Amino acid sequence: MGTAQRILTDLFSRAGVAVNGPAPWDVQVHDRRFFGRVLRHKNLGLGESYEDGWWDCARIDELIRRLLSARLDQAVRGSPGLALAALPGRLANLQTRRGAQVVARRHYDLGNDLFQGFLDENLQYSCAYFRNGDTPDSLDQAQRRKLDLICDKLGLEPGHTLLDIGCGWGGLARFAARTRGCTVTAVNISKEQTRFARDFCAGLPVTVLRQDYREVEGQFDRVVSVGMFEHVGGRNHRAFMAAVRRLLRDGGLFLLHTIGSNETTDACDPWISRYVFPRGLLPSIAQIGRAAEGLFVMEDWHNLGPHYDRTLMAWHARFQKGWDRVKDRYGPRFKRRWDYYLLSCAGAFRARDIQLWQIVFTPYGTAQPCCRF
Repeated sequence: MGTAQRILTDLFSRAGVAVNGPAPWDVQVHDRRFFGRVLRHKNLGLGESYEDGWWDCARIDELIRRLLSARLDQAVRGSPGLALAALPGRLANLQTRRGAQVVARRHYDLGNDLFQGFLDENLQYSCAYFRNGDTPDSLDQAQRRKLDLICDKLGLEPGHTLLDIGCGWGGLARFAARTRGCTVTAVNISKEQTRFARDFCAGLPVTVLRQDYREVEGQFDRVVSVGMFEHVGGRNHRAFMAAVRRLLRDGGLFLLHTIGSNETTDACDPWISRYVFPRGLLPSIAQIGRAAEGLFVMEDWHNLGPHYDRTLMAWHARFQKGWDRVKDRYGPRFKRRWDYYLLSCAGAFRARDIQLWQIVFTPYGTAQPCCRF
C-alpha cells in the first residue's frame, strides 16, 4: 500500500468509510491514482476522478454526508492549486454584468429538455417544501407548497405588482399571477430560460425581461428572488440589496430565498465552481446581514435546509428515469458529472454543511407583517 493510499484510507475510516468495503457508502476504487489525486486536490480531485471513472459508490449522498460530518475538509489543508483557483474571485469582481453571463451560458442554457426531465410541473429549480409522509413522487405537490409559502410570506393580493429577480423558467411568476391575481415583472439573464418563460406565462399579466438586476427600473409592491443570490458574488451583495431597496415601494416586502454557507468565504466549492455553477458564492449570515444593514429590517429568517436534501434526491431519481430521452445529446461523462452534483449536494445538506434560507425583509418604517406560515 502506497503512502497516499494509506493516508486517505485512514482519513476515510474516521468518517466510517472504507476503501473497497461492503457498505453502500464505501468507495470502490478502480484506479490507484485516485488516492494521490484526492490528497492533492481534495474535493476537486474527488469530483474529477469520479467523472473519470476512477471510483464508484452506490450512495454518493451518504459518502459525502459522512465525509463532511467528520469534518475531513478541516483535517487536510487546501492545495496551492486550489488557492490559485480561488485567487481571481478575491482580487476582482467576477460577477460584473458581462461576467454574470458565464453561468447562464454554461449551466442554465444547457437545454430546457434536460431540466424538464427532472423538475416538477412548475419547473422549480430550487428547494421544495415537504411534509412528513411525502415521498420523492410528491415533488410536484411539495413545490406547489413552496410557491404557496412564498406567496403567503409576501402577502400577495390581487392588484399587487411583483418583481421576480432571477425568474428561472417563469414558474413562480406564473403561479403568483394565476393564484394571487398580481401583475409580475420577471427578469433573467439566461437566453433559454427567458424564451421558455415567455411562452410558459403567455396569456397572464407577466412580463419577462432578459435583463440584469442592476438594469431594472420601476417601483413594485413586492420583490422576490429565489435561487439567484448565490450567483451575485460577495463584491455585489450590497449593490444587489441597494437595487432591491430602490425598486421596492415603501411599505413593501422582499423575500430572499438562497442557499447559504455556515461560514463566510470568498470562494465556492472548487468542483461545483468549475463544472456546475461557475463564479458562484454561497453567502453567509454575516454577509447577508452586512449587505442589508441600513436598508432593511429583517422580519423572518427560515431555515429549510433539510428540505433541499429531499428535493435533490427527488431530482436525482427523476434524472435517472428520464436519462434515456437525453443521453444521446449529453453523453455518459455528463451523466456521471450530474449524478455526482445532485447526490453530493444532497449529502452536503444532510450533513448540515450548507443551508437553505428564506428571509423576509421590509423597508424601515413598515408595520411588521405576518410572514411565518
